[in-house]
Amino acid sequence: MIKFFRKIRQKALTENRFSKYLIYAIGEIILVVLGILIALAINNNNQNRVTREKEQTYLSGLKNDFQTSKLKLSELIKVNKSNFHGAQQLIAYASNKNELPTETLFSELLLNTFSSDISFNPNNSLLNEMISSGSLKDISNAELRKQLTNWLSTIEDISKQENELGIQREKVLGFFRTNETSLRTVFNLTRVNQELGLPKIENNISNLKLLKSTAFENNVLMFILTNYATENAHYNPLMEDLNAILELINNELE
Repeated sequence: MIKFFRKIRQKALTENRFSKYLIYAIGEIILVVLGILIALAINNNNQNRVTREKEQTYLSGLKNDFQTSKLKLSELIKVNKSNFHGAQQLIAYASNKNELPTETLFSELLLNTFSSDISFNPNNSLLNEMISSGSLKDISNAELRKQLTNWLSTIEDISKQENELGIQREKVLGFFRTNETSLRTVFNLTRVNQELGLPKIENNISNLKLLKSTAFENNVLMFILTNYATENAHYNPLMEDLNAILELINNELE
């Protein structure tokens, strides 16, 4: 097409028909510009397609990670609730010193309530990789980008709260680092001896005296308060954030 315009333009120039020459010259320029614009449009469409495919890959990976993190958080909330209820039972026995539990029941309560350390370990490897490589910008949904960025800072806050809960747990366990109590009794009357391959002892030192200790009661109460705050002020809002992120991801997936 351009060659056609060029031949006509040269013929018009030879015949001294300048106006006709000018018209065909402008037409040739317009064709060149249109060609460039079409090429740019095709290139942009290809680039957008590649970017969209890359975004879909990221979204699929993020969905899998956050679904796994949701399962982890759900299980952690269950463990935290179990620890909370166990500590409540201990306080109930401490409040009614005329009806003490058996040594076996007390040992089981202690083991079930304070043996599990609480720590949320979400699947953030892909998200961290996206942020470090600058690929978070490939997520087109601005609200999702914001939620993903806030997620990491929220996890840091959760970790601090879990650390405080761990401190309160250690303070209760500290009562079994003295000569007045026996951790061996707890092991002997629960499943721990068998799991660790430890021999059983015949005479157990009673730990029931702890239920008459104000210091023990205070530390269990501090554990309860921290446990309650961990669930209601941190884990439950975190679960809401997690569900919101999954909803946004699902809306963007094709």
